[in-house]
Amino acid sequence: MSLLESGENYLETILILTKRNGSVRSIDVANEMDFTKASVSRAMSILKRDNYIIMEPDGRIVLTKEGAKKAAAVLDRHVTLSRFINEVLGVDEEIAAKDACRIEHIISPETYSGIKQLLEREGKH
Repeated sequence: MSLLESGENYLETILILTKRNGSVRSIDVANEMDFTKASVSRAMSILKRDNYIIMEPDGRIVLTKEGAKKAAAVLDRHVTLSRFINEVLGVDEEIAAKDACRIEHIISPETYSGIKQLLEREGKH
């Protein structure tokens, strides 16, 4: 199933928050992304419906195996692209991170693979 950019951003945020805090709730996602609780709640129901997350009875959000796989792939693209833009192109770190966030959703697998290989050859990955 193809996931929209917003869904990918939510999964990435859930993964980051889980790594940082050990567990995550909707309010944590809303605070991190600066979205309303209502927007996050709607997104969580879509991610749950599509089998990317499980909503525990106590309100914790847990990534499914598929959700964790997708979130890890998005995070990897983000980190790799940020480093490429910052370290290879010399763009400011903050701007590089913002640009990577947009590019990570549309980049072709071929271009991403080429960037990753370049970073590895340059010893930057």
